Amino acid sequence: MEIGIYGLGRMGANMVRRLLRSGEHRVVAGNRSPGPVDEAVGEGAEGAYSMQEMIEKLEPPRVVWSMVPAGDPTEKTLMGFAELAQEGDILIDGGNSYFRDSVRRAAALRERGLRFLDAGTSGGIWGLEVGYCLMVGGDRSAFEHVEPALRTLAPPDGYAYLGEAGAGHFAKMVHNGVEYAMLQAYAEGFEILKKSPYGYDLRALSSLWNHGSVVRSWLLELAERAFEKDADLESIRGYVEDSGEGRWTVLEAIEEDVPANAIAGALFARFASRQEDSFAMKVIAALRREFGGHAVKEAGPGGGG
Repeated sequence: MEIGIYGLGRMGANMVRRLLRSGEHRVVAGNRSPGPVDEAVGEGAEGAYSMQEMIEKLEPPRVVWSMVPAGDPTEKTLMGFAELAQEGDILIDGGNSYFRDSVRRAAALRERGLRFLDAGTSGGIWGLEVGYCLMVGGDRSAFEHVEPALRTLAPPDGYAYLGEAGAGHFAKMVHNGVEYAMLQAYAEGFEILKKSPYGYDLRALSSLWNHGSVVRSWLLELAERAFEKDADLESIRGYVEDSGEGRWTVLEAIEEDVPANAIAGALFARFASRQEDSFAMKVIAALRREFGGHAVKEAGPGGGG
């Protein structure tokens, strides 16, 4: 089939490559800046240096897959293509969009006669070689039309139609919330091991756990690689961003009265990682001193810890 991929960052560019490698698809690659388009053309894609050019190079019903950051960039991209597309064309959002935004966009595009899919996409930089897990919601006929591309992008049994608009991005949101909790559990375990009196080789232990233990996982494979590069992680600061999905998962848990202790705790741990010196912890130290006479550590010059 033929498909346009717009947004050639790490994942978008690798999706283009995976589609091209199969030899089964005609791929039109587009991006806001020309450099990534030139690179994709060099690898066998057809280049589109504007949204208009991408629309012109695709035959109806057109398929345009957006791989730009969530939020305003996705809104501008989808609505930009909506202005140019024709009735029956298919727009796909493969970014990490909030599922409520996807529901709203699906309705707006439907009014224009356009079909929309929200495709939660997992696989990161490894997707080129091992494939992407694709969680798809939206128009069922659109899903059936683009299934040949989904089959190429995903590993065996690695894609599915999950339901009406928003279902794909809701599943990806919860997927990322679970990821937060898993990462936090591994991190806490490794810190306990690191501070133990046994001098564990964390790379070797990561490998050991991945052979028959109940906690084996791809994340442990990545932990083994990380510890092999830097056994004590001395080159890395313990500062962890959150990209939004963990927050949305916690908010949805609150909305649905679901106790999500592990996911919420993992999210809050990321917040704590960004504090040089927590005011909340200062308050606790001060109160312990006041009610129990407990010792406090005095701040250094300039008020730091």
